Amino acid sequence: MKTNNSKHSGTQTLVTMMLCSAFLVVAPGSTVLGESLADRVVEHRLDNGMTFLLLQRPEAPVLSAHIRFRAGGVNEPMGKTGIAHLLEHMAFKGTRHLGTNNFRAEHRLLERIEQLGERLTAEIALGAKGDPEKIAAMREQLNQLHLEGDQYLVKEEIWDTYLQNGAQGLNASTSKDVTSYYVSLPSNRLELWALIESQRMMESVMREFYRERDVVAEERRRGYEDRPDGKLYERFISAAFIAHPYGNPTIGWMSDIQTLTIRDAESFFNHYYVPSRAVAAIVGDIDIEKTVAIVEKYFGRIPSKPEPLEQITQEPEQGGEKRIVVEFDAEPQILIGFQKPTLPEFDDYVFDVIDGLLTRGRTSRLYTRLVKQDQVATRVYSFGAPGSIYPNLFVIGSAPRHPHTSEEVEKIVFEELGRMAQENVTERELLKVKNQLKADFLRDLRSNNGLADKLSYFEVVGAGWRYPIEWVDVIERVTPDDVRRVASQYFSRSNTTVATLMRKVAAEN
Repeated sequence: MKTNNSKHSGTQTLVTMMLCSAFLVVAPGSTVLGESLADRVVEHRLDNGMTFLLLQRPEAPVLSAHIRFRAGGVNEPMGKTGIAHLLEHMAFKGTRHLGTNNFRAEHRLLERIEQLGERLTAEIALGAKGDPEKIAAMREQLNQLHLEGDQYLVKEEIWDTYLQNGAQGLNASTSKDVTSYYVSLPSNRLELWALIESQRMMESVMREFYRERDVVAEERRRGYEDRPDGKLYERFISAAFIAHPYGNPTIGWMSDIQTLTIRDAESFFNHYYVPSRAVAAIVGDIDIEKTVAIVEKYFGRIPSKPEPLEQITQEPEQGGEKRIVVEFDAEPQILIGFQKPTLPEFDDYVFDVIDGLLTRGRTSRLYTRLVKQDQVATRVYSFGAPGSIYPNLFVIGSAPRHPHTSEEVEKIVFEELGRMAQENVTERELLKVKNQLKADFLRDLRSNNGLADKLSYFEVVGAGWRYPIEWVDVIERVTPDDVRRVASQYFSRSNTTVATLMRKVAAEN
């Protein structure tokens, strides 16, 4: 399975949908599985709008808990790209009670840091007109304030508290659509989880903000500017989306990262980390009645807030092929993307099947042709990107085998896509792929963590936690005619974005 920083779309639907298979070892029929899941998931909504999805699985005394906020890169104001991701980092810095030994004294210092940070950022934002000496002096002052504030820090207290209580898989992630926080714990630590997470929602503190801003800037350098695959992907996505914010990198553009402020983070937090935009899934050895009482006690005290007014620029019809070349001192690569609809459109399901036909396994069409038969590529893969709430891309990626070129790979890819658009796939090939998808789901979703992940994800993006129940039935309805129709409709040159990575040619003297 191929993934990127998005949690779903096209191919990524494949990793996230076989929820129902996790409930029975033998799947006699998707209807039975769907009924089993629907009967066991308890949906509880607090008065403030926060949704909880509870699923009892008493096989072992553990649980997995996921909290997701409908807050991601797509929600960032212009000029503030990366603030959702930076805020995810800040959520681990603590609260008024966690991460500090004297919040009253620390708070006074944090106010000074915020004021100086605003002045420093304003000078940096001037670019070439900024005063380098003034910037250097303020950086040194800010560093001294941070050092002074270290006396109040209890570093990594949230992490350490979780780990000391048996946590596993503790982490967080930010995508175009969603910010997620997840952990697995012994089931008798449920109340600890509720205490920590409700505090983070109510009273997160932006301590060490400017230090962390520098960390994220370095993360961007290492992950996108100094890595060929990261740079290629970023430029590819920004070329594919010229108007919609899906074209912006989730980590943010460097000029934006360097000018983000505490005020920006607090504004984004107050607008989007609201209960009505939050979904939590708790799966494992839990007592449903006691769990409801715990989440009411801790999360029910969070005041409700109005939903932010959202106005997302729509991506215009593409109307012509797009091509970009990225120069980098690395081996060549190619990405080919096609605009497509997202869930719950039927064609999105068809793309799940197409993904399997093209690149899933050593007998898939593109692997057979590019890697085994013609031997012009070392690898080929496909995935959905970059988000799942709005129309997205189906992407095919490959790396040419020396001395072959990206042009040769592209030519063969379009030959195979053309064949798919003109000739029906056989029933046998289609059945094989469907069986592969189901088997992969079954392996992926036997755990509490996998189930909590999928339940919370589909609920927060608006598809509803029941969406995976229907997936099996819909996939079964995909026919050879559907595959041919979708291939014919979307795999056209006018709907294509192609990005190639090539070595920079040295200029001749």
